[in-house]
Amino acid sequence: MDETFDVVVVGSGAAGLAAAITAAGHGLSVVVLEKSERWGGTTARSGGGVWVPGNPAIQDHVPAGDLGEARRYLHAIVDEVDPARIDTFVDRGAEAMGYLADHSALDLAWVRGYADYFPEAPGGRAAGRSAEPRPFDARRIGDDLATMEPFYTKTPLNVVVLQSDYRWLSTGRRHWRGPLHMARIGLRFAWARLRRRRLVGLGSALVASLMVGVREAGIPLRLGTAMAGLVEDDGRVVGVRTGGGDRVLARRGVVLACGGFDHDAELRRTHQRRPAGPELSLGVATNTGDGIRAAQVAGAATDLMDDAWWAPSIPLPKGPWFALSERSLPGGIIVNRHGERFMNESLPYVEATHRMFGGTHGRGTGPDDDAENLPCWLVFDQTYRDRYLFAGVQPGRALPKSWLASGAITKAGSLDELAAAIGVPAAGLAATVARFNGFAAEGVDHDHHRGESAYDHYYGDLTNKPNPSLGPIAKGPFYAARMVPADLGTKGGIRTDPRARALRADGTPIPGLYAAGNTSAAVMGHTYAGPGATIGPALVFGYLAALDCAAVRQDEAHD
Repeated sequence: MDETFDVVVVGSGAAGLAAAITAAGHGLSVVVLEKSERWGGTTARSGGGVWVPGNPAIQDHVPAGDLGEARRYLHAIVDEVDPARIDTFVDRGAEAMGYLADHSALDLAWVRGYADYFPEAPGGRAAGRSAEPRPFDARRIGDDLATMEPFYTKTPLNVVVLQSDYRWLSTGRRHWRGPLHMARIGLRFAWARLRRRRLVGLGSALVASLMVGVREAGIPLRLGTAMAGLVEDDGRVVGVRTGGGDRVLARRGVVLACGGFDHDAELRRTHQRRPAGPELSLGVATNTGDGIRAAQVAGAATDLMDDAWWAPSIPLPKGPWFALSERSLPGGIIVNRHGERFMNESLPYVEATHRMFGGTHGRGTGPDDDAENLPCWLVFDQTYRDRYLFAGVQPGRALPKSWLASGAITKAGSLDELAAAIGVPAAGLAATVARFNGFAAEGVDHDHHRGESAYDHYYGDLTNKPNPSLGPIAKGPFYAARMVPADLGTKGGIRTDPRARALRADGTPIPGLYAAGNTSAAVMGHTYAGPGATIGPALVFGYLAALDCAAVRQDEAHD
């Protein structure tokens, strides 16, 4: 059976929902096709941060002229990306965010002090440009709540922890802001319960607020509808074939926003280095590269297939735990098989994983190369454990026995015993710890410069002197948490232009075909500008794809 719409959107994450809302707002008929029985994609599983320069949510917190500084920043740090795409993201980002806020329930707030990931680079900003969704009352989306993709780890309704809370929760009672934010979370929970609200936060709040716009625009959402391929007519993409054999035709365009190839073992083996793979991905399980494969059949080129939105993680029994604050807190270091440090542990997560692989951008001469610094472990002592939140476990509490039994965490009475248990040279580990302890006392990391960037301090301990990022490893028992190169999704995908049109290898656009989000090659190249620099571009280029579809209609109306 054939159905026809102006725009067919494949995927229901940030990019897909933004494209759908924008197309409908410009008078186009739209349908959203979602392979999963749940909607929201990897966006719903994420922290929900949004990095868009000029975003109305941050305008009051950045100086005049910041857009120019943001442009300078991106051009300084991003590689292997068409500069015009970077400029378009900067120039049109505020417009896109304003439109989505006006046509949905999207409500963002500045994350105070969450630095750009390279704040010392030209144009970088130590005070940060990131925003996050405010807590959202999920009653507003009615029955859609039951089919929303959940956060990647358990977060009960009404207990909403924001990114701005987590920084202070990680240091427990070390700083007065820790108990303050604990109290705020408790009050938020109590107030919501009193008012019978069903609060969600982070990525759940982001996609839920966008879903309000989808439903208000009357856009149909088809769950459990996989894309089997594209429909072409005389070199133009005119629709989608579904797994059930039906065709959903598009008069104006098909927007592929169905994620990357996170859970496609073949593509990951072909393009990426072991041990990266589906079992270590935090992306939604139905992200298997369908959109990328279909676009390639239609003649689209791809870029950045060897990279991902990496997330150094601890392989806990129930799945990888994204180690965000754990790497930055004083009193912990990461060592390789030689018992040696090999990086600034506080590096942004994509860059940290590149160092774990040991090659440029995590690449070697082939996908089967051994990674230079894997396996590796986060080593810390009892003082660290007594002071700080660790993988969700409160300071001072014993770590679950299942974590130790699984081998994800190793505990020993001495550093020599710890070294033997994880299979690294005892002399090498002892020398590394002794050298690091000297740096901690001095407050300067002469080897890897940890604690020199404002970003390093965001998840540090501001009460720790002389450097919030450096502390000794001295009090037994000692611990080693195995670190693995997990990811938040893949970076590689369809090559696109500033209008989000899919491009052939010769740079010409494929008529009727668009891509945004992780289905497209990242505008951030091999790096990551700041918190939310995955979702921010997804929203902006989803919006721009829909605008281009609307422009086609306007142009034809004049003919």
